[in-house]
Order: sequence, then structure tokens, then C-alpha cells
Amino acid sequence: MPTTLSAEPLRATFRIPKRKKHVPAVRARVTETLAAWGLEQLAPDVELVVSELVTNAVVHCRVSFAEVEVTLHVDWGELVLEVSDPDRTRLPQLGTGCPEDGEGGRGLLLVAALAGSWGCRELEYGKCVWARFEAGRNGAGGSV
Repeated sequence: MPTTLSAEPLRATFRIPKRKKHVPAVRARVTETLAAWGLEQLAPDVELVVSELVTNAVVHCRVSFAEVEVTLHVDWGELVLEVSDPDRTRLPQLGTGCPEDGEGGRGLLLVAALAGSWGCRELEYGKCVWARFEAGRNGAGGSV
């Protein structure tokens, strides 16, 4: 499907309570958003990555009654997925995926394999873990 320049930047943000039971709703919302933007081809990879990042935020955030914020936006031909939570003391670390790592550590390897790039940044009151996916370039303006 061809992409066209949009006058409006493509951006969607939503929040969920820090509970595992909300992860499927995040996947569904991301899939709906990508379809509305004509980026359905990215859905399989983005669904897996958002599941991993939101699950990590839910499991590792030590702030009681926290919310996890998910933002999707298009920036110069790339889809950017951001997952933020209020615990800035626990930054993600890429594991080796070896059995001695225990149960965790493999999800970020999946993120690294599926996303064009990924990383994290500290926020004033939390952290944001992001992943970028090639959505197709179409010139100035940064919107697909």
C-alpha cells in the first residue's frame, strides 16, 4: 500500500494500569492504530515488541499503582514505539539469552532482532524504552 504525506503528524498515546491482564488490550490497540495509519505490514513485529516492553514495565516497575504509557508516532519514515513507566531506577539490560540467565533476559533480544533500533532514556519522573521500525520514507515533513 503506498504511503502519502499527511498534514497531521501520526501520533497515538494511551495509558494502562500496571497489570499483566492489560497487555492483550495494548496489542489490540497498537494493531488498530497501525491499520488506521496504513502500516499493517508492521503489525506482527510491533505487536511482539510492544508485548515485551509493556510486560517488562509491568513486571519490573516498583512504583505502586503506576500506569504504563504507550506512544506510537511516525518520525521521518520510521514508526517509533515508546513505553514509559515511572520507575527510573530500573533500566532494561540486554541479556545473553543463555539458560544461566534464568527465566528473564530473552525478551530484549527479541526486541533487538525485530526493531531497526531500540534503547532507553531517563525521564524527569521515569524512563522510556523505545523501538524504531522502518515504515517507508516519503520526503520532507516526517509523516507517512
